Amino acid sequence: MRPLSAEPRRPRRDPAPSRLRYRIDRLWLRPWVRRTVNLGVPGLALVLASWTLFAQFDARDRVIAAYETLRESVVRRPQFQITSIEVPEASPDLAEQIRTAAFVTLPANSLEVDVNAVRDRVEALGAVERARVRVLTSGVLEIRAIERVPAVVWRSDRGIMLLDQGGARVAEVDSRRRRVDLPLIAGAGADAHVGEALALVAEAAPVRGRLRGLVRIGERRWDLVLDRGQVIRLPEAEPEAALKHAMALETGQKLLEREVTTLDLRDPRRPMLGLTPYGKDELARVRAEAAGGDA
Repeated sequence: MRPLSAEPRRPRRDPAPSRLRYRIDRLWLRPWVRRTVNLGVPGLALVLASWTLFAQFDARDRVIAAYETLRESVVRRPQFQITSIEVPEASPDLAEQIRTAAFVTLPANSLEVDVNAVRDRVEALGAVERARVRVLTSGVLEIRAIERVPAVVWRSDRGIMLLDQGGARVAEVDSRRRRVDLPLIAGAGADAHVGEALALVAEAAPVRGRLRGLVRIGERRWDLVLDRGQVIRLPEAEPEAALKHAMALETGQKLLEREVTTLDLRDPRRPMLGLTPYGKDELARVRAEAAGGDA
């Protein structure tokens, strides 16, 4: 008998993926690919669908109109209305300047008023050092300002100005007589040395009633101008010490009550006096008498 022939075997399926499938699987393992497919594609589809819907049915204009209506209804509520501006603890003139600088037209809505911008505009005023702006529930825009205190009167080619202790401009005046209670400084660059000028004024207490002002010379040093045309010329370095020495001479010997026009202290080792014509004649006469007596 002939043996039965076995059935032909089918070729076994290769378990390895194809090259394309392998590359796709490897690409899918990358996080950014998964995030793009899972989030980016649906999000993009949603945006495109929304834009198409808005464009087709004009829903965008309706949404904007509804937002504007809702915003108007909120803005017009009484609790958001500003009806007045108050500037407590300020002089009437400064308060009026602050209200003008605030640039807020009443009635205004508190949601539309930028308090930071209002504060910056108020602090730009020369007379204001710092300001605080807030909206009160009573419908009041409160602006509290710290006013600069004038310390000196500065006369320059730009006019007559009031300066504070730091040299900041406070206000402009038309005449020195507006503030005769403040010391007068003059000259280019004097505004940058207000503190030094005030220290010299304090040191010149013995002649304070005769002091007419301080002049900045060459933006380097000071001259003290007294009545009767007398001038005390101070050095560039350590002017307070030199003036203190001069005031000691004035207190002890009444030097500036004599026929003196200038007291030059620019060289502290060699102070010099300038005399009036009468003083020069008297000095010449005394010298001549002394010379005749020696003969």
